[in-house]
Amino acid sequence: MDVLIRKARDVSLAVTAPPSKSFTHRAMICAALAEGPSLLSRPLVSDDTGITERALEQMGARFARDGDAVRVQGTGGRLACTEGGILDMGDSGTSMRLLSSVALLCGCPVVLTGSPRMKERPLGPLMDGLVQLGGSVRYLGQEGFPPVELSGDLKGGVTRIPGEISSQFITSVLIAAPYARNDIEVVLRGTPVSRSYLDITLEVMRVFGGEIRRSGYESFQVKSGTPYRGTDYTIEGDYSSASYFFALAAITGGRVTVHGLNPESCQGDRNFPDILSRMGCTVRWAGTSATVTRDCALKGVEVDMSSSPDTVQTLCMVAACAESPSLITGISHLKYKESDRLAGTERLLSSLGGKIEVVNDSIRIEPSLLRGGTIDPGNDHRTAMSFAVLGLGTGGVTITNAECVNKSYPGFWDVLRSGGLL
Repeated sequence: MDVLIRKARDVSLAVTAPPSKSFTHRAMICAALAEGPSLLSRPLVSDDTGITERALEQMGARFARDGDAVRVQGTGGRLACTEGGILDMGDSGTSMRLLSSVALLCGCPVVLTGSPRMKERPLGPLMDGLVQLGGSVRYLGQEGFPPVELSGDLKGGVTRIPGEISSQFITSVLIAAPYARNDIEVVLRGTPVSRSYLDITLEVMRVFGGEIRRSGYESFQVKSGTPYRGTDYTIEGDYSSASYFFALAAITGGRVTVHGLNPESCQGDRNFPDILSRMGCTVRWAGTSATVTRDCALKGVEVDMSSSPDTVQTLCMVAACAESPSLITGISHLKYKESDRLAGTERLLSSLGGKIEVVNDSIRIEPSLLRGGTIDPGNDHRTAMSFAVLGLGTGGVTITNAECVNKSYPGFWDVLRSGGLL
């Protein structure tokens, strides 16, 4: 599916943020491992979360839709995996990483595989960490990458995992740790990226009864023998998805209100409206709703986005429309996402006339005269949505393979259509 984006000005739009993908994945896993039933209200229904749900069902959990909620019958950590069973994670890196540790609870060998792009995304540091805890890993293709066969046991102990590539390596071990034979301590090597996602993990684990102690972002200790308890849990709104609409107001000079956000959220992308404020926008909060308006020229910004990776591309689009340069740092791990978002953003923005340079872990964007063009997002949902927002500022932008947004936000194009923007 191709979508043609026409130029928009003075946009006036009100939307409700979709549920958080990060919270949904973690809540589904905790509920599936819990003792007894759980009711998850407003979980995100998307390609990615569907992959996690189906994999958990293969492991013995039961999911049943109930309006805009899902009822989960937990396994109590006693998984019913098929020996040699194959869990296909498609394009969902979150599912692949988070469920790797859970697979060690199966008691039999399990294969985790995925799409061609998934087989290019590194998994080695997590696998090394699981071996330290009693797991056994056999790579079925390239060393350090999926597909992998996992067997052995989650015995517990101390594991050391680098934090520079993905916080999901740490989250994976933590979320399965209550079901290890002995307590688990995860020691981080180096400065972790996407630290806010570790906060999300710990928040969800604690809601379901997990017992965790931490020393900043240096080490985490999880007590074994304390299974999750089934509970009722409501998924909060997603700041990553909301960022596209906040950026829309900034780029078009309009006014956009996003409802359904937790102003006290631990999501790292919660800082996106604040960054827009530094660039010249006005941000007003009213309860769980945030309104962004822009009445003056955009200024460039210098900002570290190491804890907000999912809004880096969105910020690049806003920065491309500013009247002074921007410098975005702390983003080297973006090359390991659904696509290499550093190289992709540089190439695609340049094709629209943007002046952008990627050096190591930074992006520099300077003012330029932008034009329309065709954007192939490379099956990356965030690339598609961020360039769609830029297209509403420049006009004449066609997004190919536009259905890739179903990975995280299936309703994205419908929201733009209902707002008269498509």
